[in-house]
Amino acid sequence: MGEHAAGEGPVLSRSRLVRLRQEEADLRARVQPLLDEHGLLPEHWRILAVVDDHPGITMTSLATSAVVAAASLTRHVDRLVELALVVRRIDPADRRRAVLALSSRGADLAARLLAAEEGSDVGTTSAGLADVTGRA
Repeated sequence: MGEHAAGEGPVLSRSRLVRLRQEEADLRARVQPLLDEHGLLPEHWRILAVVDDHPGITMTSLATSAVVAAASLTRHVDRLVELALVVRRIDPADRRRAVLALSSRGADLAARLLAAEEGSDVGTTSAGLADVTGRA
């Protein structure tokens, strides 16, 4: 791939996994100030993003979709409920399950975090992410 001078930014890799992790680090750097302002973790943002896209999602689907360990998901969701960002309700179709949705406050924060993600260089668009992940 060529030489790389000390002190320069990251170099491109042929590895999709390396490129994906570089993109993740870039996205995290953009949203971290807003997360810090609200006392949230990157896991919280992933949960908010998925719930924003899929209101009424179950905890099981959320764990997989947000890439959060099922063992820690309840703790993270409890924190979001405590902060009035997420609303948890009993699933009317199956009273043994809980479903989640964003509160208006959660939707506002999700919109701000999404804008922070999108407000940057090439590579944050769907096309840029498709380059990294191999998916459109």
